[in-house]
Amino acid sequence: MDEKGKWKELLQHMIAVEASDLHAAPGQCVRIRRDGALVSDAFVPSASFMDALLGEMISEGRRAILPGHDVDFSWTYAGRRFRGNAYHMENGIGLALRLLPARIMTPDEIGMPDALRSIAHVRDGLVLVCGPTGAGKTTTLASLIEVINQTRRVHIITLEDPIEYIFLPASAFISQRELGRDFSSFPDAVRSALREDPDILLAGEIRDRATMEAALMAAATGILVLGTLHTRSAAQAAMRVESMFPADVRDAVRAQFADAVTGIFAQRLLPRVGGGRAAAFEVLRAVPAVRNIVRNGQYGQLSSVMMSGAEQGMQTSEMAEAMLRSKGIIV
Repeated sequence: MDEKGKWKELLQHMIAVEASDLHAAPGQCVRIRRDGALVSDAFVPSASFMDALLGEMISEGRRAILPGHDVDFSWTYAGRRFRGNAYHMENGIGLALRLLPARIMTPDEIGMPDALRSIAHVRDGLVLVCGPTGAGKTTTLASLIEVINQTRRVHIITLEDPIEYIFLPASAFISQRELGRDFSSFPDAVRSALREDPDILLAGEIRDRATMEAALMAAATGILVLGTLHTRSAAQAAMRVESMFPADVRDAVRAQFADAVTGIFAQRLLPRVGGGRAAAFEVLRAVPAVRNIVRNGQYGQLSSVMMSGAEQGMQTSEMAEAMLRSKGIIV
């Protein structure tokens, strides 16, 4: 079987077993990630095959910027969508593909806590969903947006890099926009979105000061802003927001963030009994005590507030894990 045939066979297997990720590079066995573990395949692609493969996945314009830069993209094969990242490495082009679920999961399927589900009915503020790479943050936000799409007459704007889930308009009017195709930078796109009469704004991954400034400004105008951060806990997320800014303005930033934040949800995936993975959610709600802690930068107190705030829907990651284990959901 030639390289193209082996590649197609591998993708079909990946889809059949619902593997989450695939890694390919010249001179190495292709590996797929299933239930969090990398599994090796016998197929070793050549450099020429990787070049040809990338030509089928991205445009010439995007390929032109690849030397010296990695390129994010979305790709469809056999009716399934993938999120991809192409990058240069020692032996040629490397490729990471993530298989997106065949459909948008419901909150019940995700095991979303009530406090997070309630965000679908919130009118304004800033909501952050946090977690390491591959923790399911995008899937969680897609589930929330789909609930809003089905139940509320609002205008939803998504700013993505790249677009992953395609939403079919129901009750909502939806504007999905992709970095590099529909806008040039997240900060500018957030500011522009405010002139497009939004009710809900998905700002994608908030990576820098300029994007955070724009997100805070948007939340202050009376719309609901959703975003993600690569932090492992709610307290780390609050500290990360402050650390994006120089020391001389951090007092003002803490005050602005304390007023804008509605909730911080940190998630991770744990091995599920019988195979697969289950999501565990740390929940921090912006009750008055939490806003005061954030305003004063006393982030070490947030864990205590979450532990004592069960009646308000809050929980630490340890509490979430213990609950899943008591229900027999995780190992």
